[in-house]
Amino acid sequence: MRMYDIILKKRNGQELSTEEINFFIENYTKGNIPDYQASALTMAIYFQKMNKRETADLTLAMAHSGDVLDLSSIKGIKVDKHSTGGVGDTTTLVLGPMVASLGIPVAKMSGRGLGHTGGTIDKLESFKGFSVEMSEEKFVENVNKIKLVVGGQTGNLAPADKKLYALRDVTATVDNVSLIASSIMSKKIAAGADCIVLDVKVGEGAFMKNKEEAFELAEEMVEIGKKVNRTTVAIISDMDQPLGFSVGNALEVKEAIDTLNGSGPQDLYELCLTLGSHMVVLAQKAKDMKEARKMLIHAVESGKALEKLKEFVAAQGGDPSYVDNTEKFSKAEFIIPVNSDREGFVTKIHAENIGLIAMELGAGRATKDDIIDLAVGVVLNKKRGDKVTEGEPLAYVHANSMEKAEKAVKDILANYVIGSEYKENIPLIYGIVK
Repeated sequence: MRMYDIILKKRNGQELSTEEINFFIENYTKGNIPDYQASALTMAIYFQKMNKRETADLTLAMAHSGDVLDLSSIKGIKVDKHSTGGVGDTTTLVLGPMVASLGIPVAKMSGRGLGHTGGTIDKLESFKGFSVEMSEEKFVENVNKIKLVVGGQTGNLAPADKKLYALRDVTATVDNVSLIASSIMSKKIAAGADCIVLDVKVGEGAFMKNKEEAFELAEEMVEIGKKVNRTTVAIISDMDQPLGFSVGNALEVKEAIDTLNGSGPQDLYELCLTLGSHMVVLAQKAKDMKEARKMLIHAVESGKALEKLKEFVAAQGGDPSYVDNTEKFSKAEFIIPVNSDREGFVTKIHAENIGLIAMELGAGRATKDDIIDLAVGVVLNKKRGDKVTEGEPLAYVHANSMEKAEKAVKDILANYVIGSEYKENIPLIYGIVK
């Protein structure tokens, strides 16, 4: 079998066999297939698409390209949550402690920043000393002990996906339904959870720009879940504007802490309650969504969820005192307001561009070897539907270079649309696929 023939076949719009997909994944993982051939194939897949069978085969090949975690020694039903990525998406940091504080094991594998979105691991590394690198034994031990763990994709857990993910990021082949679905589900299958709750983002700040694509991705992933006996539920949520107010690593962690304190942004809290309720029901800790929601609200109001965050940070080598004193997080040298040049109502915020502006400030990666600046980013002051007067701050830029800050201020202003009339707000959740 030759890689050239596989590329040619897909370029011409033909279906790849299970054997061909397995050959590609196995040999690319071993280093027998060069990046240039792998990127030619991903570009061919991007344009010619894959059918459901090919996507399921690709998922399983990647899931089994390395170790598959055996979590059978963890007591209880293990639930994992995954977001397809958006701007200011801090849900894991809020949801993990909320759900784990109810005694539900949350065993999570997370990624780093991709394109205009920040990765959970980058955010968690804002805690001094925090590490996601750990042995399988330690991973299992942490879940049993404190019910919550976030591991990085270890070298031998879905290594094919790890390699392909980095390649897609720099070759403009990220936003394809089959490639996103197989990437997400291969990690979830390898990570060994029993049930999976997916947060599929839709809108300008997501990889899926419209509802049709988002539902297609959700259905594709729920379908893969069924094929491999993992109960999977997908929630389609809005990403036409950033979630919460903060975009950037330490800034988002602070916002997550505020949310667990009961003083965070309403949209972030509401989404966490919805996703969390599904997790609680799947874990069979509540009989229905209403009961699950009550339990989660109580976990926040009683302070149990915040305590769980501290416990989790400490268990992974981080400094838990940051939770009580958020002043300890690294801060940007310059904080500059972005003042509105007119009066009216915010009718739109170009979410993806806000993510890219934060990335240019240093909060994300343009290439896979870039080093992230944890302190920088953007904090919104006004969101869709808000009234604004001339000269009032729309947002604040947090930067470590005055030159970058000035450019970001101009760019943010250009990405806020201010209209003369109030527009009804768009729903946060569009639907659920089971």
